Amino acid sequence: MFFNWGVFMKICVVGIGFIGLPTACLLASKGFHVLGVDINEDYVNKLKTNRLKIEEKNINDLLEKSLNDKSLTLDTKPSRADIFIICTPTPLDENKKPDLSYLIEGINSILPYLNKGNMVIIESTIPLKTTQEIIRPIIEAMGFQVGKDIYLAHCPERVLPGEILYELVHNNRIIGGCTENCSNKVKNFYEKFVKSEIHTTTADIAEMVKLVENSYRDVNIALANELMITCNKLGIDPYDVVSLANKHPRVNLLDFSIGVGGHCLPVDPYFIIDSFPETSKLLATARNINNSMPKYIASKIERFLNQKNNPKIGVWGVSYKKNSSDIRNSPALEIVNILKDKGYCVNIYDPLVNGINYDKIKYESIMDSNFLIILVGHDEFIEEDYEEIASLMDSPIILDGANILEKINIPKNVEHYNLMKI
Repeated sequence: MFFNWGVFMKICVVGIGFIGLPTACLLASKGFHVLGVDINEDYVNKLKTNRLKIEEKNINDLLEKSLNDKSLTLDTKPSRADIFIICTPTPLDENKKPDLSYLIEGINSILPYLNKGNMVIIESTIPLKTTQEIIRPIIEAMGFQVGKDIYLAHCPERVLPGEILYELVHNNRIIGGCTENCSNKVKNFYEKFVKSEIHTTTADIAEMVKLVENSYRDVNIALANELMITCNKLGIDPYDVVSLANKHPRVNLLDFSIGVGGHCLPVDPYFIIDSFPETSKLLATARNINNSMPKYIASKIERFLNQKNNPKIGVWGVSYKKNSSDIRNSPALEIVNILKDKGYCVNIYDPLVNGINYDKIKYESIMDSNFLIILVGHDEFIEEDYEEIASLMDSPIILDGANILEKINIPKNVEHYNLMKI
């Protein structure tokens, strides 16, 4: 099939969330006619009428422009297109097993609209063998031959929240086709907007590569966290240990943390563990270590809180990482919930996170409090006037779980402790 690249080509993006919406807007800006699809009618209507601000750099302006010039339309169901891009979520169920229901629902939704020559591209993070053993049979049951009639590939996203639009264009990409012909056809499409390298491989390898990338980081962080706990027991500074170890030319330890959050690192390793538990013991151990960190940090905090009768606590930062509004799998929120469950009075402030329980006024969160606990190191927190903050608190103690104390001017009369060092 000859593709007339540009405004005459129609692309349907199924699932317009964290990845799907930026993808749809980007493709619309590149001259394609794009339909963005989501089953949540209220969400779609809010996007259409500009009543929903997305916390992602440049996305709101690009969305408004794309809707106004009609290069992007939004709906709750697909229609005929040349290329279908699936960006549905793959969450874990209560047993830490991948839930493929959203993916399968997304695939089933496009089946009535498939024609010979279409591409079906899975950008969702998925378990091993999903493309070949689950998606391909669904499509071929419709009478199509994958590799000849339909070009099916897994092309995992590789983006950093806050920089998604930039990284969709400038990060290298992996095209994992069900056949070599699928890989080449889909690569030809990605070359129209990706400026970095594009590597073709098999669907099975592409699935594994995506899971390995995030598993590597999770394991590295788990090693750092375990070393931090050991250094605490030894009474030595873990930051000094990691800093000096990293001066070795072949050592690159990541920072330890209060836990691992977001949608990828706490989730993706389980896709491998679920399929191959006997050969994934290191991944499982790393997950257990990182999952245990919020409880470990909360226990450190408690030792200080017990110095006061009925302590009043202000917590700053509840997103899963600094300078982000994303609270998915946030270890900071888990720590807050542990403290609340134990009956402590906790007031939360995060300048980047909107919504009930996360929008306390800054000074209200620490007024007459005994403790200020910094769990996420947003840049704004480094620039605060801690003289003024201390004056609002009652016998103030600052507990730092974000390692920013050395970057700020703490009044000499204020007790302060780095939670990672003690």
